Amino acid sequence: MEMVQTKVHHKKRQVVIFIILILLWEAGSESIQYSILEETESGTFVANLTKDLGLTMGELAARAARVVFKGNRQYLQFDPETYDLLLNEKLDREELCGSTEPCVLPFQVLLENPLQFFQAALLIRDINDHAPEFPAREMLLKISEITMPGKVFPLKMAQDLDAGSNSLQSYKISSNPHFHVLTRNRKDGRKSPELVLDKALDREEQPELRLILTALDGGSPPRSGTTKIQIVVLDSNDNAPEFAQEFYEVQVPENSSVGSLVLTVSARDLDAGSFGQVSYALFQVDDVNQPFEINANTGEIRLRKTLDFEEFQSYQVDVEATDGGGLSGKCSLVIKVLDVNDNAPELTMSSLTNPIPENLPEIIVAVFSVSDADSGHNQQVTCTIDDNLPFLLRTSVENFYTLVTEGALDRESRAEYNITITVTDMGTPRLKTEHNITVLVSDVNDNAPAFTQTSYTLSVRENNSPALHIGSVRATDRDAGANAQVTYSLLPPLDAHVPLASLVSINPDNGHLFALRSLDYEALRAFEFRVSAADRGSPALSSQALVRVLVADDNDNAPFVLYPLQNASAPCTELVPRAAEAGYLVTKVVAVDGDSGQNAWLSYQLLKATEPGLFGVWAHNGEVRTARLLSERDAAKHRLLVLVKDNGEPPLSASVTLHVLLVDGFSQPYLPAPEAEAADAAPAAPLTVYLVVALASVSSLFLFSVLVFVAVRLCRRGGAASVGRCSVPEGHFPGHLVDVSGTGTLSQSYQYEVCLTGGPGTSEFKFLKPIHPNFPPQGTRREMEENPTVRNSFLFNPEEPWRRRYPKRRKKATAGNTRSWCWPKSWTVRSSQSSG
Repeated sequence: MEMVQTKVHHKKRQVVIFIILILLWEAGSESIQYSILEETESGTFVANLTKDLGLTMGELAARAARVVFKGNRQYLQFDPETYDLLLNEKLDREELCGSTEPCVLPFQVLLENPLQFFQAALLIRDINDHAPEFPAREMLLKISEITMPGKVFPLKMAQDLDAGSNSLQSYKISSNPHFHVLTRNRKDGRKSPELVLDKALDREEQPELRLILTALDGGSPPRSGTTKIQIVVLDSNDNAPEFAQEFYEVQVPENSSVGSLVLTVSARDLDAGSFGQVSYALFQVDDVNQPFEINANTGEIRLRKTLDFEEFQSYQVDVEATDGGGLSGKCSLVIKVLDVNDNAPELTMSSLTNPIPENLPEIIVAVFSVSDADSGHNQQVTCTIDDNLPFLLRTSVENFYTLVTEGALDRESRAEYNITITVTDMGTPRLKTEHNITVLVSDVNDNAPAFTQTSYTLSVRENNSPALHIGSVRATDRDAGANAQVTYSLLPPLDAHVPLASLVSINPDNGHLFALRSLDYEALRAFEFRVSAADRGSPALSSQALVRVLVADDNDNAPFVLYPLQNASAPCTELVPRAAEAGYLVTKVVAVDGDSGQNAWLSYQLLKATEPGLFGVWAHNGEVRTARLLSERDAAKHRLLVLVKDNGEPPLSASVTLHVLLVDGFSQPYLPAPEAEAADAAPAAPLTVYLVVALASVSSLFLFSVLVFVAVRLCRRGGAASVGRCSVPEGHFPGHLVDVSGTGTLSQSYQYEVCLTGGPGTSEFKFLKPIHPNFPPQGTRREMEENPTVRNSFLFNPEEPWRRRYPKRRKKATAGNTRSWCWPKSWTVRSSQSSG
């Protein structure tokens, strides 16, 4: 009857397990589950993930598929050619799951680009690879001879590491007339043997029995284990110890210290004397490694070694109480280990991208998982990073996290980030784990070179040596590597007439500027050009800067004397009346300097005179005046040597020789009043104009003939006849003699006509109105020489001058005379305003 009940219980247990498996399968239907027998050889085919996940051929390889198990164990691997899922090593179900059934190992399939997770599980099916084993090779039972048939004696259980039908199923005992064995199903699911007395014992007939107890599992073929039972028949002791309760359950924190009290059990024996004295013993699966011990006299169960919830969550222990007559009682003890937050969270890095490019948003930097070996509330974890960093943590499945950039990063602002990932559990006290990641930001060419100045002004003195270093430009690039390497170049000039290629060059590596040839301030005073700075990125970025080069003047032009001319065929003589008073203006030396600034400031000095002290030269305007009254004793002819010197360093100079002739009977010209001059300038009637023009033409021809005649006569005569000798230069003044810079000493242009008569004591003068020229803009000598308009501006315009004939009278010359009368009427001398 008991055997039938055992089979019924066994079938019910199988049905319950089957229903539980079905429910678990439906609850996890969203994940893929594979199964494999334990102890299967490494490399065995498990599944075709490409087909199961609905992917295309080669997608697993292209997306860098990885299999991730908890604890970073690799029980499965991919076939490198087909990417089929293969077994990586032999699996022992008992080692991985112990007594837990079913044995399921969850794992994730991780795909990248884009990031994707697939849940899967590996079910390890048990094989019958373990035989039942008893904790001891021999058991000793002491049974009183007065024990009535039907008495049950609990025996030590066998242990089978297999699960399910392969686990321990039943016990049997060797054939004998007194006992049979009963297999009892315990509340914890284990099966324990009980020896049942069928026939009363007779110590006098048989004081000792030896039986063999066999434990059988449900494998095919079944495995078994045996132990010996030695039964000693005792004399009359009819009461066995009895525990207060058959089943004890206690909870012990895992951090309990060694030697702490777990529980005290107590059994009572109604017998007296030695038969009533009870001693206690523990029945454990592994007596050596079990962490408990019991005091045989008091029944106190204490810790022999520390507990670890993560290793064992509970223990099942049997306590036996034996009296002095050999009778025993038994109770079961379940010790549950309470979890204490003694394990810090663990972080497992699955992938890390380093470095990451700048300017791209939401880049996946790292993929990692977190876990905690504790349970319950102690197993719940939170994952954080510093809020000041431009990164975000995003949760995924099964405690997986992805670390992504919050936005586009700028390497120029920050090129390296030290990220601390902090994983904290929810236990008390809270434990945390920190994992440091250094993320580098790679450079992208997003910054153009920047010049230190938007414009540069360089100065170089004229007449420089070729290849002279005149200055530098500098640009910096905030990028790195080749993106920050700057190359300099000259851009085409805005003015196509500026020969930039022949003026300057630039070193492409350091931005040094060099003058290619000698510069001439008088030809080119300043010029501008643009410089480009380009990096070596792809695409290259560039910027521009304006460079202005100022040519500084050098004192390389000596003063040039415009009047009197020194290249005439005959010297020009200045006439001075002997009646002239002190300060009388004899003439004015007019000179110009091609330089500028203080290099063109001219000063005049009388170096040598025929009679020192008679004449003087004003230092600033070159006017030659009489220093005292003239007398009859003064020589008639005088030769003056005037030095014209500029203010340069070193100074340059030129000299001019003046010839002065003292004459008698030379009267001062009469200058008309302004009113009369204005009246004469009023427009005349057409007829009057025609008459005036005709008269002027006839008079001009006549005067010209007279002048030619007088000039020829005077030139032939010697001595005093040289007074009338005036050379008339042919051609025009060369353009380079014009002081374009405005620093010369000739204030205006004048035109004079001299008429001499043969009669004594009379002379006739014609004055032409001064010409006030409008000078052209400043330019170079070459412009003055090549521009016919400028060159022709030195000629006399016959339509501008006006003439006035004055009465023939002799008047005393005074110091107010400011003009000399030896210039030809067709000669016009032009210069800018004098500083003096």
